[in-house]
Amino acid sequence: MRVCKDVVRGLLAVACVGIGASSAFGQVPAGRFDGEEIRLSGLGVLRVTPRGVVDELPGMPRACNAVASHTDANFEGGSFVVQAGFAQGEMFAATYTVPAGEWPIKHNMTEVIVATSSTVVPTVTQWSLLFYEGEPGTGTLVATYSSDGDLLPHIQIPAGTAGVNLQFLIDPNDPEQIVLNNNGSNKFTVAFRIDRHNLPPSNPCLNSPDPRRNAFPVTDVSGLSQGSATWLFGLNCGSFGCPPNGGWVRFSQLVTACRPTGDWVSRTTWSSVNCQPGVGACCLPSGACEIRTVNDCQAAGGTFAGDGTSCAGRNCPAANGACCFQSGFCLQLTEANCVGAGGSWAGANTACGNGNTCPTGACCLPNGTCITGTTLATCTEQGGTFRGVGTSCAGANCPQPQGACCFSTGFCIQLTQAECAGAGGSWSGAQTTCADSNANGQADICESPCAADFNGDGFLDFFDFDEFVVCFEGGSCPPGKSADFNQDGFADFFDYDEFIGAFETGC
Repeated sequence: MRVCKDVVRGLLAVACVGIGASSAFGQVPAGRFDGEEIRLSGLGVLRVTPRGVVDELPGMPRACNAVASHTDANFEGGSFVVQAGFAQGEMFAATYTVPAGEWPIKHNMTEVIVATSSTVVPTVTQWSLLFYEGEPGTGTLVATYSSDGDLLPHIQIPAGTAGVNLQFLIDPNDPEQIVLNNNGSNKFTVAFRIDRHNLPPSNPCLNSPDPRRNAFPVTDVSGLSQGSATWLFGLNCGSFGCPPNGGWVRFSQLVTACRPTGDWVSRTTWSSVNCQPGVGACCLPSGACEIRTVNDCQAAGGTFAGDGTSCAGRNCPAANGACCFQSGFCLQLTEANCVGAGGSWAGANTACGNGNTCPTGACCLPNGTCITGTTLATCTEQGGTFRGVGTSCAGANCPQPQGACCFSTGFCIQLTQAECAGAGGSWSGAQTTCADSNANGQADICESPCAADFNGDGFLDFFDFDEFVVCFEGGSCPPGKSADFNQDGFADFFDYDEFIGAFETGC
């Protein structure tokens, strides 16, 4: 970088002009990275992997991806500031923070926009991308990839005002991945370097690159919002350099005359090495965080944080919902507070009715019928299933009860009444079972009643004979039984004789 770019006020500015320095932006530039705003209706794309140029994004987008960026710029076109003060050998960098539970991570793709403004010749720019664990000045350099004009092409832009989105990516099937580990800072950094300009000055500390014959990285036009996480690596141009004596410095630490007015236009897509597609952190309505599948999370009324995300350090606020009390009064409370206060919670994000009344909805009863306008508490008391606040019986689709279905073969199975009738069976009623208490291989409910089993215990024995005798002699009879065994309207010898015959023949 040119010294005169930094000394722009008072006698130092005069001294800069006195040594014959010039710039396309004026004899005495207002600042090193003031740049020039351009608008591009679209961007060219240079999509490369370490193995060469690719036409499509291989395996992209992939599950578990997370995108890190400090800019709000559009990577397909729009307004940008061309940073024409950027010298050959200098770097822009961005540092990103990753939740502790996501490490180690894989680099998937980095995008950088390089552009020209009213150039009079086509430009060829040689470049490098560098990847650090931690921050660039103190972290560990893990990988460097540089254009060679062969596998990794240089950035070529035709004359005029144009831009290229450099997309550097790693094929997910490539055995050589960029894996970054946590160095204790929970951070990683991606840097972009111009290795050689199209037409560099002979002394970059005294002369800026000609903005009409070179391409430059760009910043956005919305202002500098991430200055502490965006970096410049400046050339060592002495104490008046930008920064003084060169090296890494945050945008926020640069003096005004050196500082870019926006954030660097770059973004990086990464994923956790341990990521399982479709599985991640789920913030439940209770405020708890659990690792669940996206479907299970949504079914529980939770908020899915994304593939491969972790619960470590995640703050999940407990959701409020309608809490109904026995008095009919309703308050908006969390589930824990509602249950603790003795209320009935209607669910996350449900609302009380007007005047703090309890919300109502449809209720499916155990017999398969539906009633509407009932509260959760009332529905639960009747053994029903509450279909939700504001629901109606129209479309409630209440499940029909099952019961024992007996077939002529003696077989028994649990079915709904409609299913049993459709199959040609005989339905025994809701909640009836196919229990075989006497272990004779046939459901009790499907067996023909045995008249001689007078006490109804499922066994034919002396106790049945004894019960009949007591009943016949005028004593108490078992429920549903009488001494009129043959049901002719009289209790006499014929009933006694009929019972003895049934008893001896085994029903």
